Amino acid sequence: MDTTDHEIVIIGAGPAGLTAAYVLTKRGLTSTILEADTVVGGISRTATADGWRFDIGGHRFFTKVQPVEDLWFEILGPDDFLRRPRLSRIYYRGKFYDYPISAMNALRNLGPIEAVRCVASYLWVRVHPPEDKSTLEGFVASRFGWRLYRHFFKTQSEKVWGVPCTEVQADWGAQRIKNLSLFRAVWEALKPKGIRRKASKAKQVTSLIEEFNYPKYGPGMMWERCTELVTAKGVEVVFDAKVTKVEHDAGKAVAVTAMTDGVPARYQCTEVISSMPIGELLRSMEPAPPPEVLKAADALRYRDFITVALVLPEADGFPDNWIYINDASVKVGRIQNFGSWSPYLVKDGRTCLGLEFFVNEGDDMWVKADADLIEQGKRELCEIGLLSDPSRVESGYVVRMPKAYPFYDAAYKENVATLASWLEEHAPNVYPVGRNGMHRYNNQDHSMYTAMLSVENIFGANHDIWSVNVEEEYHEERTAAPPHPNQ
Repeated sequence: MDTTDHEIVIIGAGPAGLTAAYVLTKRGLTSTILEADTVVGGISRTATADGWRFDIGGHRFFTKVQPVEDLWFEILGPDDFLRRPRLSRIYYRGKFYDYPISAMNALRNLGPIEAVRCVASYLWVRVHPPEDKSTLEGFVASRFGWRLYRHFFKTQSEKVWGVPCTEVQADWGAQRIKNLSLFRAVWEALKPKGIRRKASKAKQVTSLIEEFNYPKYGPGMMWERCTELVTAKGVEVVFDAKVTKVEHDAGKAVAVTAMTDGVPARYQCTEVISSMPIGELLRSMEPAPPPEVLKAADALRYRDFITVALVLPEADGFPDNWIYINDASVKVGRIQNFGSWSPYLVKDGRTCLGLEFFVNEGDDMWVKADADLIEQGKRELCEIGLLSDPSRVESGYVVRMPKAYPFYDAAYKENVATLASWLEEHAPNVYPVGRNGMHRYNNQDHSMYTAMLSVENIFGANHDIWSVNVEEEYHEERTAAPPHPNQ
């Protein structure tokens, strides 16, 4: 098929959808992007209010996928990036702990008696591992022991997911924690320097990244610029366009219908690249899939997200990019300091803290008035001791983000496989990409890479995009490598 024969519809203007549009323009192809929201970037957008800019969720521009890093610097020039120090910690019982967990730091802060108990607990699981390591609880406890699991993982994880860790699959922990364990952390800290040097020379030891790239005006800057570039090449971006129907016939998708201002518009297509939630994608197929496929689509679950941004004097901030709040007495799960991400996000003499609440769309927190959420944010900051006086908060803003996190329950993998299998058989020219498009907890770089590989598949490649983000290394580690050539 010649490039002129393609009519490609892209669903979603987040990192995956815009990456697909961008790499298609490099092949001389335009496309139509249907975006249900009124802004680009998806969960990687940068929200704005009164001159303040809020990174939704926090996005470090670090990747082990070189083509993705090259693309970042192609869309934004080196002058648009800042080099930022990486610092994240856990706030627990009035003390700060390294994140990811540093064994020596954690044991030292817990005190000698509890440290001994934690080591004993770890040794116990080496002999008596958890019976069920398929759950997040069993997976983490098997690597760190039950006491460290309860200190540092249980409360935080249950805030994120809203259910016991026994109801979350180990896959999520495997994607985030990878090969970290208490033994490895202690060994790396204690082994002789000579051994460390030898291993380093052999490039067998990875190290945690200490710096990362970050766009001056937040990650949304990347996708705003990308939109400018693709529209200049003829790509049409249709906002407030909710996809309601994907017609398929004779084994392929032939048209996509989206509602804009209550009016349906039909877009013929030769291929569809979709980052919309895969369950919604299957429910929009016409003719409809069989009941067992729709049942699998309906079974997929999500966790939603609220950021309460509070403006404070700069002195009330902290050096971290974010802090995990491991305290069950408050609902806030993580706090960003946007001033630590970039001085361009804040204003002189002040910073903005983003308090993150993990919720379900429609629940009490989701429907709570913005003013009440702002007051709750002030109250919880004071309760945990990160703010002495709520009157120091100058102003506040609220951003809600639905379907921020695909939920990894016991049946999700089987349900996703059912949907992917049906698509492969009945509409193989529909390419699911990105976090929600694949119902996979991908980072921004992995979402982009699935889009890049899918475009190559359109032109005859045979990449397995479902194998993206299954490497064994922790996602913020890398073997020693040279910096990007543009840095």
